[in-house]
Amino acid sequence: MDFLNQTRFIERLQFFNGQRLFASDLQGIEAFNREMRWLHNQSLHQPGIGNGFAVAGKKGDREVTIGPGYAIDALGREIVLTQSQVEPVPPVAGEVDGTAALFDLTVAYPDDQFLEESETRVGICNGEGVVRLKEEPIFCWVRLNPNRQPLDVTIKQEILSGLRIILAQAEVLNCKLDKDVSIAQRLNARPSNQPYVCCGSVTPAWQTFELTAFDPTSVLSTNTGSTQVLLGLPIILPIGLQAKIDTSECGFLTTPCYTVRIAGDRVFQIDLGLETLPKLTVVVDGLTQIINPTAKDFDINVLLLFQALIPNSFTTSGGAAVGGDPGDILKKLIAEKLKDWSVEWMGVEG
Repeated sequence: MDFLNQTRFIERLQFFNGQRLFASDLQGIEAFNREMRWLHNQSLHQPGIGNGFAVAGKKGDREVTIGPGYAIDALGREIVLTQSQVEPVPPVAGEVDGTAALFDLTVAYPDDQFLEESETRVGICNGEGVVRLKEEPIFCWVRLNPNRQPLDVTIKQEILSGLRIILAQAEVLNCKLDKDVSIAQRLNARPSNQPYVCCGSVTPAWQTFELTAFDPTSVLSTNTGSTQVLLGLPIILPIGLQAKIDTSECGFLTTPCYTVRIAGDRVFQIDLGLETLPKLTVVVDGLTQIINPTAKDFDINVLLLFQALIPNSFTTSGGAAVGGDPGDILKKLIAEKLKDWSVEWMGVEG
């Protein structure tokens, strides 16, 4: 684990009565706690913004305002701004072709040498030293090329490695914002909760629907004295099943991308009432369509596909229809056989 290899050996500082303390002893306490905190951040968080650091800048403004915030870089170091700060827009006219220049506004952890001395004290031997440094983040405008990539290779690597955190992106023309600043490029230090996947299975109360007027006789009939029968061909029926599927138990915040499949038997036997063929084996499947999806439910339509498995020896004479009313046969098939079809669904949010 590289981050552990980069951490110094761990020492717990101890003290005793009468011990003479040096500055390094007290600084060692602070360093120990700081490095353990950084190790925690580096192990359990990703580089990015933890809270705040709101950036406000409207079209035509010559400066942007950065709100207080907290961020973490790739080394686990905390980048903290306690009060709002104003940063001027880069003083550039634009690109050579007259279009706006692109910039990323970044923030980085400040090393000690870049911090302002906020308090110094005189020691007992007339020595003087700094006892407090004012910790302020380092803000920087990074020039981008037309592909929105940093022109400076070193800075680009620092951004990719998480040592610089992007707060906003701006387009500058004639030394002022050409558009409102964009914060779409920001990275969150908190673990992402998306994509969120949830799935379920339900046997709904199916309802039938018709796409158009339908004559079942045209499907469940035979040709005179011929072994070539119409009901032996695969047919998409203009009738189907529909139901509403409840997904509220998943707690989706936005409408997810739903996918579904129908689970259940596809091969059935139906009673034709014929002496030569009392029962007919049929294959029924469906084309599924999701309509009206929301975060809490969706409607499903299943357009039925029908094919009868006819023996080669099966013939009729006179073009007779199969025994019984064809419409009743289809209704019975749907009501008795397809009611057990279940819907297995999955929703992906984000």
